[in-house]
Amino acid sequence: MRHTLPLAPQFYVTAPQPCPYLDGRMERKLFTALQGEQAERLNDALSKQGFRRSQNVLYRPSCSECAACLSARIDVSRFVPSKSQKRTLRRNAHLERRATSPWASEEQYALFRRYLDKRHADGGMADMDVFEFAAMIEETPIRSRVIEYVDRESGDLTATCLTDVLDDGLSMVYSFYEPDLPQQSLGSFMILDHIEIAREAGLPYVYLGYWVPNSPKMGYKANFSGLELFRQGTWMPRREDDDFSAEISPDGTDPIAEQVANISLPDTRG
Repeated sequence: MRHTLPLAPQFYVTAPQPCPYLDGRMERKLFTALQGEQAERLNDALSKQGFRRSQNVLYRPSCSECAACLSARIDVSRFVPSKSQKRTLRRNAHLERRATSPWASEEQYALFRRYLDKRHADGGMADMDVFEFAAMIEETPIRSRVIEYVDRESGDLTATCLTDVLDDGLSMVYSFYEPDLPQQSLGSFMILDHIEIAREAGLPYVYLGYWVPNSPKMGYKANFSGLELFRQGTWMPRREDDDFSAEISPDGTDPIAEQVANISLPDTRG
């Protein structure tokens, strides 16, 4: 009788570099390759454990000084839009959603460049050229979509999100939008629309990436009801009185070997 062994990906750790969210801290990531016939199952399993996808790599923060980067997702069944979010939906009612295969276009790249130059000129993607942009969009071994938002009257591309379809939700891998329309709150609008897409598809969650307590860059994610955070190995609803001092304090985290040993991998034995 033939048996297939469980997936056994190799995990690696990046060299420390300055943290983009907390001054004076150093960040480090635990990562593994995403490839082969079982790529989707591996991505589904690790996404539920705080990992994120970047092209053909799955990664999770594994900093030696803190654990402040918390994976965040929205429980669609518990989400109720606020008055402000309802206004955001009305302000963007003129945008048409278009879901396409993960192919990059010149129009997307032009919007991406305007977004970076205005919002993240000193960020890690600031020097990304058109070929690197195409790789970010197109190099995916799993089921991914590009969700475009187009102005119905002008036909202009206003916002774009690279989205992975998981077995339990949608993962917003990377989004960008027209930076000269701050009054439209396009970042929040895309999250609101992804909640609606997930609801229509019967998917329970929308994965938002990482949320960092006390980081202004991440503050908008806390405005969504039904938000859950991956803390201490499990998903917990975020509450207003949550104490994140244990995550932010530089007391160190579990050794890498222990972290890897605690990762649950999908079993492909038949």
